[in-house]
Amino acid sequence: MAATDIARQVGEGCRTVPLAGHVGFDSLPDQLVNKSVSQGFCFNILCVGETGLGKSTLMDTLFNTKFEGEPATHTQPGVQLRSNTYDLQESNVGLKLTVVSTVGFGDQINKEDSYKPIVEFIDAQFEAYLQEELKIRRVLHTYHDSRIHACLYFIAPTGHSLKSLDLVTMKKLDSKVNIIPIIAKSDAISKSELTKFKIKITSELVSNGVQIYQFPTDDESVAEINGTMNAHLPFAVIGSTEELKIGNKMMKARQYPWGTVQVENEAHCDFVKLREMLIRVNMEDLREQTHTRHYELYRRCKLEEMGFKDTDPDSKPFSLQETYEAKRNEFLGELQKKEEEMRQMFVQRVKEKEAELKEAEKELHEKFDRLKKLHQDEKKKLEDKKKSLDDEVNAFKQRKTAAELLQSQGSQAGGSQTLKRDKEKKNFF
Repeated sequence: MAATDIARQVGEGCRTVPLAGHVGFDSLPDQLVNKSVSQGFCFNILCVGETGLGKSTLMDTLFNTKFEGEPATHTQPGVQLRSNTYDLQESNVGLKLTVVSTVGFGDQINKEDSYKPIVEFIDAQFEAYLQEELKIRRVLHTYHDSRIHACLYFIAPTGHSLKSLDLVTMKKLDSKVNIIPIIAKSDAISKSELTKFKIKITSELVSNGVQIYQFPTDDESVAEINGTMNAHLPFAVIGSTEELKIGNKMMKARQYPWGTVQVENEAHCDFVKLREMLIRVNMEDLREQTHTRHYELYRRCKLEEMGFKDTDPDSKPFSLQETYEAKRNEFLGELQKKEEEMRQMFVQRVKEKEAELKEAEKELHEKFDRLKKLHQDEKKKLEDKKKSLDDEVNAFKQRKTAAELLQSQGSQAGGSQTLKRDKEKKNFF
């Protein structure tokens, strides 16, 4: 019997029975709380926005501390993501906070690919968690989860509309992370302009199909406040670590020549609303949405790319073992097919190479025969020339001998005539 059939029968046969007395499993929530507190929590925030919108200042204000970091400049050649992790402690609860900032975002002339490093970073964190999950020996209870739980998208307070860069980036990120849009440095525009700006932003997000994070309303304990806060999105915030004395209290504020803007005064900005929704009310829901929605979507797409599936072509349940065996058989079949193709290709290339070598050998033999014949012809010509020269030399020698003989005969004849004349002269006298 299949495991799914057994599970179905167990579910159908479940009965509710009363207890005769106290057993003690009602302490499970307390056990879970104690275990969670001892292990601590992690929360990862991604701050996306142009340089100079106050991302670092807002993080310092949100967590009431001073995070270390170097100020970013406008001279970055591209978008870089800078990640910093901090250990925070409040009462007996520990929080490992990771703040990721986008350095150089929106500073380039060509902003077409500004979103790509952000998407790649988020996918890289999902991939790292998936690889840890797929290990044989997993240590997820001690693994530092670096997946992004919340993305604070900082919008410049232009008072007009969203920039195309903002729309494109949020559209690329909405299926990968929980986006909470905020209007940075909202004290730069008037209240009436801010109200119109909020309406314009919401309208543009809806018309462009950008899905931002909605605070959950399914839990009765927070349904009312979350429903109210959903209507206030995007939050108009101001950040400041400077404390000023207002009345009899020291409060975080920004001092201007025309007056003072109080960060925690809800009549001045939505900072308190953001802090309530992000940290005090919905932090666990943001973590849960990241795991159950965004990570599951990435995991499903990744496993489907790898060939894993839940059902066979007949829509019947398909176990992981069966999927593995099917994928293994498919891989072995493809491997054998490729091996056969490579073998045939090798045989074909060997045949082609043999034909080329035979053709080259034939050409070499023909060239050798031609050279041999040419050599023989040249040798014969040389022998003929040598014979001709020998004949000429012999004829020359014969002519030379004849000439010398004639010359000697002539010399003898001349000598006898001289003696005869001398004798005749003597007789005369």
